[in-house]
Amino acid sequence: MKPPAKPLSPAVVRMAIAINQFATPGLGSLLGRRWIAGAGQLCLSVIGFTFFLVWFVKIMIQFYGTVQGNVEVKPVGWIAWTGLVVFAISWLWALVTSVSLWRELSRQQEAAAFAQTK
Repeated sequence: MKPPAKPLSPAVVRMAIAINQFATPGLGSLLGRRWIAGAGQLCLSVIGFTFFLVWFVKIMIQFYGTVQGNVEVKPVGWIAWTGLVVFAISWLWALVTSVSLWRELSRQQEAAAFAQTK
């Protein structure tokens, strides 16, 4: 049986929330010891970014193809929208996890303050 996990410090929770919301969804969750949620968020954000990258490459191929010769332009906007939606889902999931981390920190601080008053 594992020993109980050491509570997260306020600095770690703030850093995890900032990373989740302003850098890469999932990394902050992993930092906050939310292993399954963090892995899922990170996978979704990488998948969404990959879709967006594929869209960009296809657009550039079509753009340079039209400059150099007679290339048929095909609609590929759906790839970008799919990537953005998948990434947005991962970001919203990271937001929910960040709120969960913040609430856990608040409960820990309240419990510590209550224990000190006894």
